[in-house]
Amino acid sequence: MGRISNTIALAKSSWAVLRSDTELLWLPLISGLASLLVAASFLVPIYLSAGAADALQTGEVSLGPAQYAALFLMYLVLSFITVFFNAALISGANERLGGGDPSLRSALAGAARHLGPISAWSVVAAVVSTVLRAIEERSGLIGRLVVGVIGLAWTLVTFLVLPAIVIEGVGVRDAFRRSTELFKGTWGERVAANVGFGLLWLVGVLPAIALVVLASFSGSPVVIGAAAGLAVVGLIVLGVIISGLSGVFQTALYHYAATGRAPGQAFNQAQLADSFRPRTGRR
Repeated sequence: MGRISNTIALAKSSWAVLRSDTELLWLPLISGLASLLVAASFLVPIYLSAGAADALQTGEVSLGPAQYAALFLMYLVLSFITVFFNAALISGANERLGGGDPSLRSALAGAARHLGPISAWSVVAAVVSTVLRAIEERSGLIGRLVVGVIGLAWTLVTFLVLPAIVIEGVGVRDAFRRSTELFKGTWGERVAANVGFGLLWLVGVLPAIALVVLASFSGSPVVIGAAAGLAVVGLIVLGVIISGLSGVFQTALYHYAATGRAPGQAFNQAQLADSFRPRTGRR
């Protein structure tokens, strides 16, 4: 229960910061909407060029080299959108933690100042993700487990790459080195649990599922549709809030890892120190 209570406490502190600048919540929302538009603009032409008529009859889509190239290009663009808006959120959170008063414009401008490294990192992230996914699809159960472990390790080691790019203004190589150094020096396998905002997502998903299930017992399409729509809207709102909370905490965590001091008034030394507990029992 200690990890769960710690996550809730950290979420409250992150929300205290985000509440001062709720306009920053537009960043993950815009990111999601932009991603949907980009995906549609790529997938529809790819589907049509791959033989939509045959696909309707056979249920299968035959992709050629051109379609695969377009899919990879789409993945690169989607990766850039995600990374850029995450960087903007980190920039806004960093401004607030430093005593400033960020706006949507200043957050976007802060990310735009590091457009080169952000673009490079989005390519790296997309390539690594694509390779891992390709290996996973061609592997058995054991192979998928191994790929899952590798993916988790990559996520943990690179957790502070984007804050390093935005806050310190360094390139991808130096940001990766910085993130790796901070990871090796202070935290290990517990970071996933201690910074587990995914728990909050789970708390929101379960009521949404329960709402739809209960509505299904009514047998009314109107009631079921209304419940499903309400659940979707609720999950979107929850996803936006959790993305904002995660970005704020990621920024605070980087400051604490780099300086040993908790930034801002919402975070206290004990909470962040708990997320940076040294690993014990291994030498």
